[in-house]
Amino acid sequence: MIEAIGLIALGAGGLAVWLFARRTEAARRDRALMAAALDALDDAVATVDRSGQVIVANAAWRARVPGSGPVVDGLAAALDIPRDDLAPLSGADQALTTEHVVAGDRADRRAVALAVRPLAGRPGETVWTLSDAAPLARFDAACHAEQARISAFVGTARVGAYSVDRTGRFLHVDPVLAGWLGRDARELVGGLRLADVVTALPDPACPFALCIEEGRAEAHFRRATGATMEAVVDQRFLRAADDRIAIAHGLVRNRTAEKIAADQARLSEERFRRFFEDAPVGIVLLDRAAAIVACNPAFSRMTRRTEAALIGTPLVATFAGDDAARVEAWIAEAAHASAPPAALEVRFGANRETIATLSAGRFETSAEEGAGLIVHLLDVTQQKSLEDQFLQSQKMELVGKLAGGIAHDFNTLLTAMIGFCDLLLLRHSPKDQSFADIMQIKQNANRAANLVRQLLAFSRQQTLQPRVLQLTDVLTEISHLLRRLIGANIELTLAHGRDLGLVKVDQSQFEQVIINLAVNARDAMAEGGTLTVRTANLAAGDPRIKALAVPDGDYVVLEAIDTGHGIAKEHIDKIFDPFFTTKEVGSGTGLGLSTVYGIIKQTGGHIFVDSAPRRGATFTILLPRHQPEATADAREGARDDAAPRRDLTGAGTVLLVEDEDAVRLFGARALRNKGYTVLEARNGEAALEMLGAGATPIDLLITDVVMPGMDGPTLIRQVREKRPELKVIFISGYTEDSFRKRLGEGETVHFLPKPFSLQQLAGKVKEVMNHHAEAAE
Repeated sequence: MIEAIGLIALGAGGLAVWLFARRTEAARRDRALMAAALDALDDAVATVDRSGQVIVANAAWRARVPGSGPVVDGLAAALDIPRDDLAPLSGADQALTTEHVVAGDRADRRAVALAVRPLAGRPGETVWTLSDAAPLARFDAACHAEQARISAFVGTARVGAYSVDRTGRFLHVDPVLAGWLGRDARELVGGLRLADVVTALPDPACPFALCIEEGRAEAHFRRATGATMEAVVDQRFLRAADDRIAIAHGLVRNRTAEKIAADQARLSEERFRRFFEDAPVGIVLLDRAAAIVACNPAFSRMTRRTEAALIGTPLVATFAGDDAARVEAWIAEAAHASAPPAALEVRFGANRETIATLSAGRFETSAEEGAGLIVHLLDVTQQKSLEDQFLQSQKMELVGKLAGGIAHDFNTLLTAMIGFCDLLLLRHSPKDQSFADIMQIKQNANRAANLVRQLLAFSRQQTLQPRVLQLTDVLTEISHLLRRLIGANIELTLAHGRDLGLVKVDQSQFEQVIINLAVNARDAMAEGGTLTVRTANLAAGDPRIKALAVPDGDYVVLEAIDTGHGIAKEHIDKIFDPFFTTKEVGSGTGLGLSTVYGIIKQTGGHIFVDSAPRRGATFTILLPRHQPEATADAREGARDDAAPRRDLTGAGTVLLVEDEDAVRLFGARALRNKGYTVLEARNGEAALEMLGAGATPIDLLITDVVMPGMDGPTLIRQVREKRPELKVIFISGYTEDSFRKRLGEGETVHFLPKPFSLQQLAGKVKEVMNHHAEAAE
């Protein structure tokens, strides 16, 4: 009532003012209510007038599109998109009722949707709504799904992925593609466009697409280094409700890397194939059933079977007998054991002539086939042969040392036997009945001495002394031994040439040559045959010398001809090689003919072989013919006891040092009979005492080399300290080389090998005494 009375009192003008105030307050409350409602929305909303200015905007809009001015400018700046893409929206009329997905927000890397709708009842005014679209995680999921699809298609090839907006700006780049381009993913997403890393786009007006339509296209990407990467891109588009392209997503296959990988794989495969095919060891791949899946040529050669015949065959089937059972057990162990089994040694072939060691390892074939075995087979036939030859040579060396030791002891015994025979012969005339008996003893002792000399030659422990010899005499002397060597089923024929020339060789070495040739012929005639040894002269200018391609000159020829099985053509060139033999394992060392070759070459001669299967073999030896300088040279090799008698008497004091009583007794009696004064000592220590006493001047020292206690070389070294001029003769059953190296340099001593006769001992003593007497004068 009071308010009504007041309004009446205000009059008409006052009433109008009051009504306006009430409406203004209501509009303010409505706007406040509308603003509060708008601020509660998650989407950014703004009302825009006909000129494009924002009339009202909620808090979300003000936060995302700060500043004032035309709405298009604000959005272009806030969303970092071209203004031209937004300009058509500012003039929207009532017909514009669809949403438009126009950009990706760089700040939070989320896609946004911008919708423009006419404001009902307000012509020219529009409502702009900026809302979040699906996050890029959706695109990442699509990327992974697409990458899985492409990976299934390309196999194990790596695939890169990217996403770009309508402007070609990167929204997403995965680490694979970023690594290929040599850039950081943040660098690419931070401001680069697709056109910045692609050499040329098919349509510059379409900066987001590598192809006009969806699908595959070839492209050349530009790396950070400037290099080009060939690629195949599978591109897909994400579209808005109006079917306009919003985002382009691509999966990239690196063709450059694939080509490099393919080349490397091909090279690796070629290398493996070359390694597999050319490997010097046998390689076999086995499946779970131990059947051969693949094998290389080396294994085929071992088994003497083709690769085609071996594929599918159980490995055990390539062995026989006990080896097959051992291999089967070994494969079972290799297949189930946690560690590879120890290497296994087996034999191949019908005659088991090939020896190999097997080692195994597992390898995966396929999920269906499971794990198999890879077996390596190392051919150790030659190694085993060398080991056997080495063991044989060691055995021969040991036998040689044993033979040398036995020969030394025999030489000592034979020295006493021959020496006492000589002493007995001095007391018996040839007419005495005992004389013949004593001669028989001496002759047999000399034969024993020859056997010992051959034993030393076998053990390579005899002093080498080339002498002028008549081959006829050498062959006659050794013929008895040859007949025992070749056996009764082989006939030995000696054919001596007329007026045969002389040769200068070491008799023991040459006897070894003949023995080795005879043994070789015997082995070639297991069922019997004939061995012919023939000698002849070969004069200079003979056509055969030219045919054999040897220096022209006079030669003495020795031929050893057998009627055995002969030598195969492929073995002729190797017949003189060390350790080469065609005999069965354990039947020979392969050193016989190589020793023959070495001796002949050392002597200055030549040796040849002519043979063919089932035609026997002929070994021809050419020795340079020796031209004697004086008539005495023809008797150079004769033994002293067969030489004309000469005066062997002498004078002087001799100290004889010998631990064997029989040898010392014989030597002392023999020298006393020749006029010498002889002092005897059983060892080196006793000899030093006699020399130190100085009661009797000593002119010559004769000492054995090997004695208990102080040996001969040690005795001489101590004697030289007081008597450097004293003459010395060493006597020993060993070779001269065995003690020479134990003497000082420049030491002058003489040597008389055991066994020796009375004449040889007396002759050597007189030679040394006279030589020093002449030197003193």
